[in-house]
Amino acid sequence: MSTTAKCPAPHGTVPVLNEDPFSEEILEDPLPFQELLRESGPVVYLSKYHVYAIGRHEELASSLENWQELTSGSGVGLNEPWRARGLLQMDPPEHDAPREVLQEILSSRALRALKDTCLSYADAVLDPLLAGKPSGAQVEIDGFRDIGAVMPVNFFPEASGITDEGRENLVPYADHIFNGAGPQNELFKSGECQAPALAEWATAACQRDSLKPEGFGADIWAAADRGDITHDFAPLLTRSLLSAGVDTTVYGITGLLYALATNPDQWAALKANPGLARVAFDESLRWISPVQHLFRKAAQDVEIGGTLIKAGTRVMLSFAAANRDPRRWENPDKFDLSRDPSGHLAFGMGVHQCVGQHAARLQAACLLEKLVPLVESIELAAPVEYHHNNALRGWGAVPLRITLA
Repeated sequence: MSTTAKCPAPHGTVPVLNEDPFSEEILEDPLPFQELLRESGPVVYLSKYHVYAIGRHEELASSLENWQELTSGSGVGLNEPWRARGLLQMDPPEHDAPREVLQEILSSRALRALKDTCLSYADAVLDPLLAGKPSGAQVEIDGFRDIGAVMPVNFFPEASGITDEGRENLVPYADHIFNGAGPQNELFKSGECQAPALAEWATAACQRDSLKPEGFGADIWAAADRGDITHDFAPLLTRSLLSAGVDTTVYGITGLLYALATNPDQWAALKANPGLARVAFDESLRWISPVQHLFRKAAQDVEIGGTLIKAGTRVMLSFAAANRDPRRWENPDKFDLSRDPSGHLAFGMGVHQCVGQHAARLQAACLLEKLVPLVESIELAAPVEYHHNNALRGWGAVPLRITLA
């Protein structure tokens, strides 16, 4: 329940929530908690973990921009980092050079050159499921297992130059990393036994002699040869592509399919205007944010929404709550392709805005470019299953019934 207290805020009052955002109940259905977080105040205090939390769009956007006072260098999880620091756990000026390297490698211009390759991956995913069947035929597939969990696991490692061997490690590797953004609960502990082997594989796969001669990984090592980054940092930066870019896109594409299947009027709008593909993906990211929340740490006393947060305190940034803030979005609980979703925070904002967002958008756009002409309608065939993660909105199954055009 929510109460109002004078402590721990140094002055004034701050809402105190006793709920555990990492409980099984809330991970299964986070929307009620996110509404409570958002409507309790611009800043609340989570008593179980002794941290503050922000769920409103205005305060969250400004906090994301304020890297000087709310820093990432001490980790973006509930606790101090338990693994090697990557790009997301750095602040300027240390953060600047590797960020510039990745921005150039993963720019929209660079990704456009990969569109034909990405379209071929979309064909490779959809053809075994839908090809050769007559108009009007109904096909039942799993949007997560058959599409969402397949295309990014093939496209992104291939584009990065990661060899085929060991790709089955990608999703569990990133799953454990994102579980590390929360408490050391059962979700985190369940991955501890395989974590060292997964990390060893990822580190080895990102070494220069393990990578293919062309790809994002080779480009990162070339940047090290030019002196743009150190050679010691090259494998870590390459590894960050895998830890941050695969699971998030897997769940982003799965969430897109779920949104379209549960909103037939919006699928009809997309059918009538395939140019809405990018809007559809961004609106789905707003509606179901793959990364639900991360943390920052107050480097000094900072006031947010009338609450003074003392130096050294951690602050949970709830992207998912802010993305449904009625102060920012009209009818925010509706998945609506007529809105402009460009202000969503699913990719973050500021110096730590997701550097791989163009790769995610390319994959979603190519999938829809191939899917929309083939499919007349799409609907749920059975209830969905969720995969719990301390930081991600994960999926376990999204049963779909597809009627072919």
